[in-house]
Amino acid sequence: MIKRLGTMTFWLENSLMVLLLTAMILLAVGQIILRNVWDMGLSWSDPLLRIMVLWVGLLGAMAASRQREHISIDVLSHYLPVAWKRISRLVTDLFSAAICGLISYHAARFVLMEKEEGMIAFANVPAWWCEIIIPIAFGVMALRFFLFFLAGMTHRHTPDAAP
Repeated sequence: MIKRLGTMTFWLENSLMVLLLTAMILLAVGQIILRNVWDMGLSWSDPLLRIMVLWVGLLGAMAASRQREHISIDVLSHYLPVAWKRISRLVTDLFSAAICGLISYHAARFVLMEKEEGMIAFANVPAWWCEIIIPIAFGVMALRFFLFFLAGMTHRHTPDAAP
């Protein structure tokens, strides 16, 4: 069941990234053509493109974290003995899970405030619809880092979400 869930999230994340990136390219090219050929444009396209960049970036961060391909500053572990590398990894995973969880919590509070205030992002689209990716992405990353921590505590290999 866990492997099936991992496969589904792998497919969903990658599909959303491809879909959003394709839509971004088509929308940007269409906007350039509209502006340069007909001296007009879509007023909602620039805000939508900014939101799509946010979504693609956070989906990319989620995808990178699923197999430890995220950016990390790892100077110290190159000089540590093997036993200390494991401890360093455990501390790093737990710290990353805590920070991502904290960001997710506060991002969720922010999104709820935006929803209660009735903020509009563009073209009558509620702002919270656009921002909902923030707590979701950081929540998923927090869960993954915590699972890496648990896997490290039991001396098993780190869980992979890829099929």
